[in-house]
Amino acid sequence: RQVLETIAAAGGVVVGEILEPGRRFPLAVRLPRSYRDNPRALERIQITTATGARLPLTRLARIERTEGPSTIQREWGQRRIVVQTNVRGRDIGSFVAEAQQRIEREVVPRLPVGYTIEWGGQFENLQRAERRLYLVVPMALGLILSLLYLTFHSLRDALMIFSGVLFARIGGVLGLWIMGLPFTISAGVGFVALAGASMLEGLVLVSAIRDRMSQGMAKRQAIEEARLARLRPVLMTGPVAALGFLPMMLSTGIGAEVQRPLATVVFFGMVCDTFLTMLALPVLYLLFGKTPEPVEERESPQEADGAMLIGREPVTA
Repeated sequence: RQVLETIAAAGGVVVGEILEPGRRFPLAVRLPRSYRDNPRALERIQITTATGARLPLTRLARIERTEGPSTIQREWGQRRIVVQTNVRGRDIGSFVAEAQQRIEREVVPRLPVGYTIEWGGQFENLQRAERRLYLVVPMALGLILSLLYLTFHSLRDALMIFSGVLFARIGGVLGLWIMGLPFTISAGVGFVALAGASMLEGLVLVSAIRDRMSQGMAKRQAIEEARLARLRPVLMTGPVAALGFLPMMLSTGIGAEVQRPLATVVFFGMVCDTFLTMLALPVLYLLFGKTPEPVEERESPQEADGAMLIGREPVTA
């Protein structure tokens, strides 16, 4: 015990506190610098034993210069050593996958018995968020498709509007590639948000086509007129909403690593969905949309009654 107390004194031992108005300072006692910087001088320190005898430290311990942790951390009662790293220029998932392969090949075979390796930090959060997205994304897409079917009572029309999800995802992936950004959790959230917003243009266009076809207009003519009539509302919906994410997409300040992937996905996805909806959706509806039934021309009730009355007039000589 006396040896441990002497060694602890080299680094400093807190023996009390100094109190000042509004502040508190620890009071530590440690050996002079001449002992702390010179191992030979530290060996000559006299240690008082339990019997009262005084012996130099070199008689009771061996002093060596070695490397070791400055602190000992514990988790769930077990010691742990934390190795941290920051990733730049690539996504965390691919970096950790490569690191796991190399560590499994080069480090694990040389680990002492009882040592284990666990991956945590942002990678652990990434895995947890990925598991949540695997549940949320199918539920969101299924809910959107169900609402479209309940609105139009036509699975064919609902699927054609639902194709906007594919158009938007193409733009989101291209946006990440153009900006040189990796796929992160914030980008995944952007794709989920984009799934709902990308339906609006197709919903507006298909509704206009169905309205004109219900009035007896031919399918091709209804598609052409609906595309021209709904061009302005569609442009006001998609690109204008995407412009709101432009400052986030170009930001470089604190938090930009979270904001930029989300804003990039939404911006490029909305722009791409707008143009592909106006170009591809009319073609899809022309090929696979329901053809309206021809409207038969019938005589009005007034004309029919008049004909009957004329037929009933008596013939006079």
